[in-house]
Amino acid sequence: MTEQLALSDDQAEAYDAVATALGEAGIDLHNDLLTPPRGDDTSSVMAIIGKAGSGKTLLLARLYHALEEAGVDVVSGDYEGRRRKDRRTLAILAPTNKAASVLRTRGVPATTIHRILYTPVYDPEYEKVADWLAGNGDRPEIEGLTDIALDRAFASYQSHKSVPAALAAAGLRGSDFITGWKRREEPLDIGFVDESSMLDPKQFEDLTEIFPTLVLFGDPAQLPPVQPRGETKGGMVFDTLPAPRRKELSRVHRQDADNPILDLAHALGDPALQFHDFEEMIRDAARTDERVVWAERVESDLMARSPVLVWRNATRIRLIHAFRAAFSAPEDELLEGEPLICDGIELPMKHRKKRLDLEARGLIKGAQVIYLGPGRKPGFSKLHVIGAEDPQVSAASIVKIEQQDDEEPFIPFAARMGATFLHGAAVTIHKAQGSQWDTVQVFGPDLQIAARMGRVEAGQPLWKRLAYVAITRAETQLRWVIRNRLAKPTGPLRTDDLAAPVVPLTLTAEETG
Repeated sequence: MTEQLALSDDQAEAYDAVATALGEAGIDLHNDLLTPPRGDDTSSVMAIIGKAGSGKTLLLARLYHALEEAGVDVVSGDYEGRRRKDRRTLAILAPTNKAASVLRTRGVPATTIHRILYTPVYDPEYEKVADWLAGNGDRPEIEGLTDIALDRAFASYQSHKSVPAALAAAGLRGSDFITGWKRREEPLDIGFVDESSMLDPKQFEDLTEIFPTLVLFGDPAQLPPVQPRGETKGGMVFDTLPAPRRKELSRVHRQDADNPILDLAHALGDPALQFHDFEEMIRDAARTDERVVWAERVESDLMARSPVLVWRNATRIRLIHAFRAAFSAPEDELLEGEPLICDGIELPMKHRKKRLDLEARGLIKGAQVIYLGPGRKPGFSKLHVIGAEDPQVSAASIVKIEQQDDEEPFIPFAARMGATFLHGAAVTIHKAQGSQWDTVQVFGPDLQIAARMGRVEAGQPLWKRLAYVAITRAETQLRWVIRNRLAKPTGPLRTDDLAAPVVPLTLTAEETG
């Protein structure tokens, strides 16, 4: 085990507070002891909050490892195994595929909230393999699976702790072993929720029903979740927690050289800072550090994988049309490699099973997707879901390309019903929450307009909240765009940069017939 970084004072205090809450639930982290759950219906909720760079992810990872060492089972959403009286469970959740994938790259087995709300139903024969992999059964003998295939599955599971990935290594497709999805019936014990500033009241209610002990990790400086039209805009779900149940972390400097992107984000906390002063800070940072770029134009190549972040919807639509024109995309069809954003599922209630299937495969509202071409049936698309553990699916699709001036959108690709998509070359900053990209382009003129309007949200100028969320989406480089210009692409759209799927292309039940 690699040497762990020492926790700061406030991180250590937060760790102890979570450990105390877990102790009340029968989990003693100090002595690696588990006792039966308390057995009542009350839900214990606490929050660890802090701005970018405060070490929330480090703390979440440390708590995960401590719970694993104490003998708590981590439930990933792809398989749970048989229930045992002495079993204690933990699920680590994020609101989006991309947010979950960011945690997974840091060694934390996160999944989406949807994958915990809906559990897979395995074919009974392959469930024997899953039980064996999870250590709950003997090595099975399955017709059609050789010893070599089972050995490959076992080796894969030891590396990734993913049952679908292991069964794929044995040569199976997802539709071979997962026969459907069902709403979770049994509760779990502990839930850690990252990016909890994105949770709406309904999601929060669902989670408190599933988890007697719930720990939220969130950033109070982000934008509150968008409420349904007509409802009063509220705050974040952790705002109402009493002080003892809410621990706040300060920024921690882990490197000799500070991160200029985080420096800019934290500078927005200064009440006296004006927009033009902030732009001067960006320009100064760009002169001395390549991680910040003062950009005269939008780079169309980057838009294919990292959308331009904007405030106004009109700007978003204008940039999308400029992107498609730059790549010579025809009006009546999509090019392979075009980015899309899932806008939800359009299916009547009688097709609830199909809705669960699509959502469980990662096609949830806000999911970032790359179009790979038409499916086998009319109206179907082959898609790569960014950040999903099983990224490639084929699904009935309705793709809407919005027009300017409130004209009706044109639909280059459509089924009668299924997953709906908007174009993803540019997105609003609100919808970008929970995602991160290596390089992020922020459209500065939009934020300047927000600053001129003087709007205030949750006691802070709106432009500052927008800027904070936008620039903290960047992992490596921030490009602050100051002109309404688009650079020509250096080549055609591509798909060969997408990682090969862990599981071969999965067809939905509707397409397989």
